[in-house]
Amino acid sequence: MSNGNIRDFDEITSFLGDYGLFQILVMVLLSVSTMPAGYMGVIVVFVSDTPEHYCRSPNSSSRNGTEWEQENGFHDRGSWMGPGSCSRYKLNENWTEKAAGFNDTEQCLDGWVFSTDKYTTTIVSEWDLVCDNAWKVPFSTSFFFVGALIGSFISGHLSDRFGRKPVFFFTMILQTVTALIQVTSVSWVMFTILNCLRGLGQISNFIASLVLGSEMLSKSARVTYILLGHSLGFGFGYALLPLFAYFIRGWRMLLVAAALPGFLFIPTWCLIPESPRWLLQKGRVEEAELVIRKAAQWNRVPAPEVIFRAGDYEEEQTYTYMDLMRTHNIRNITILAIIMLISVAMVYYGLSLNSSNLHGNIYLNCFISAAIDIVVYVATWLLIDRAPRPTLLFTTLMFCGIMLLVIKLVPEGMYMPIMVQVLALVGKTGVSAAYCFIYVFFTELMPTVVRNMGLGICATAARIGAIICPYLLYMGLYSKILPYIIFGTASIMAAAVSMLVLEQYSSSSFLFVGCILFCSQCCGPDSDEENPSLPVFH
Repeated sequence: MSNGNIRDFDEITSFLGDYGLFQILVMVLLSVSTMPAGYMGVIVVFVSDTPEHYCRSPNSSSRNGTEWEQENGFHDRGSWMGPGSCSRYKLNENWTEKAAGFNDTEQCLDGWVFSTDKYTTTIVSEWDLVCDNAWKVPFSTSFFFVGALIGSFISGHLSDRFGRKPVFFFTMILQTVTALIQVTSVSWVMFTILNCLRGLGQISNFIASLVLGSEMLSKSARVTYILLGHSLGFGFGYALLPLFAYFIRGWRMLLVAAALPGFLFIPTWCLIPESPRWLLQKGRVEEAELVIRKAAQWNRVPAPEVIFRAGDYEEEQTYTYMDLMRTHNIRNITILAIIMLISVAMVYYGLSLNSSNLHGNIYLNCFISAAIDIVVYVATWLLIDRAPRPTLLFTTLMFCGIMLLVIKLVPEGMYMPIMVQVLALVGKTGVSAAYCFIYVFFTELMPTVVRNMGLGICATAARIGAIICPYLLYMGLYSKILPYIIFGTASIMAAAVSMLVLEQYSSSSFLFVGCILFCSQCCGPDSDEENPSLPVFH
C-alpha cells in the first residue's frame, strides 16, 4: 500500500497558528474522549476481583452468602469449613459435626459463599471462578488484550480506507455498546467473547483519536496534545474508575456506568472534522480545503485564496514490512524494539492490574496507581526535550526493576505488606515513564518511509506483553513475591537492552531523524496510522 506525501502540510497551514480556537477545541474534545478508554482497559481490577470465600455448608446449600453472613458473620468459621477455601471437612450423617477422620476433607460440592464486604457481585462470585476454575479469570483478562491485539492490526487499515473520523466514532460506539451487551452475559464464555470485542473497540478508538488529533495540529501543538492532553485524558479516566467502583459495588452496574459516558461524545460529530491530511491522500482536495477554511474562520485569521495545489500531493514508493529487515541498522532497531515493548508493556499492565492484590484499600490503591501515571505524564512532557532519550529510558527501567526486586529482601513481619505496597507503587513510576515515551524513542530511530509499519510492530509486541501479564499475576496465588521478581527482572533486562539501542542511537545512519521533533511526521496507527509518538498505548 502506498502512502501519500503531503508536501509541507505544516508550512501550508501555518497561517492557522498553533493554539487557536480550532486547535484548542480539537485537543480538548479528543483528549476527553480518551477517558472511557482509560478506565475500560483496567476495569477488570474490580469486575474480575476474587472476594474472600469458603465452602458452602451442605445443609445451607439453598441459602445465599448474604443470608449466612447476616446470621453468622463471614469470618465465623463453622466446624465444617476446611483448612482452605477449596475444601471442607467431611461431616457425619447428620451433617452437623466432622466425620470420624478429623482431617478428612472433600471438595466444595455445594459451591461457595463469597464475602460481600467489598462487592455485591463480581464475575468470580457469580460464576464460581475459584479453585479449579480460577484459571478462567486471567484467561478472560488476556482475551481483552487479544481483542486489543486484533484492533492494533485492523484499526489502521480501516481508518486508512474509510477515514479517521468515521472509525473514531464507530469504535467509540462499539466500545460502549459492547460493554452494555456484556452486562447481559449469562455465562463466563459469553462474557469472555464480549471482553475480546470490547478490547478491540477500546484500542481502536484510542488510536483513532490519537491520529485524528495529530493530523490536524501543527508540530508544537502536536507535542502538547500527544504527551500531555491525550495522555492526561487517559490518566484521568483511569482515576475515575475507583470512584465509580466505590459507589457501584456490582459488576454489571459498574459496566453500565462505565459505558454510558461514551454516548455523550456522539454529538461531537458536528464539531470534529475529518483529517485534512487523509482527505488529501484520497484526492479530496476541496473537502480538505473546506476543513482548513472553517478552521481559519474559528481562529479569526484570513485564509489564502488557494490553499492546496495539485502538486501538494504525490504518490510515494510502496514499502513493506520486509523493509524493516532489509538493512543491518533497521533490523537491529526492530528486533530490540520488539524485545523492549514486550517487557515494558508486560510490567506496566502487570503493576496496573495488580491493584487488587496490594495491601490496604483496593479503591485507594487503584487511585494512587492512576495518580502516579498522571504525574508521570506531566513530568515526561517536561523532560522529553531536556534529557537524553537513552539515559531517560535506561534510568526509568532500571529504577523500576530495582524497586521490584528489593521486595524479595523485605523481611517477613507485620510491616511486609505495607513495604511491598510502597515499593510496587514507587516502582510503577519508572515503568510508567518508560512506557510513556518509548514510542518517541523508537520513532527517532526509524526512517520516515517505514516509521508507521515499525511502530505497528511495536504496538503488536506491546499487546503480546499485555496478554502475558494476567497469567503472571495468577502465579501470585502460589507465591505473592514471584510476580514482582518476574516483573523486576524483565524491567532490568529491558534496561540492559536499551543500552544496545543506545549504540544504534549514536551510530545509526538515521540519526538525522532524531534531530526533528518526533511528531514532525503525520503518521497513522499500527501498519499505517499509528502515531509515532504514542505515549501510553493502552
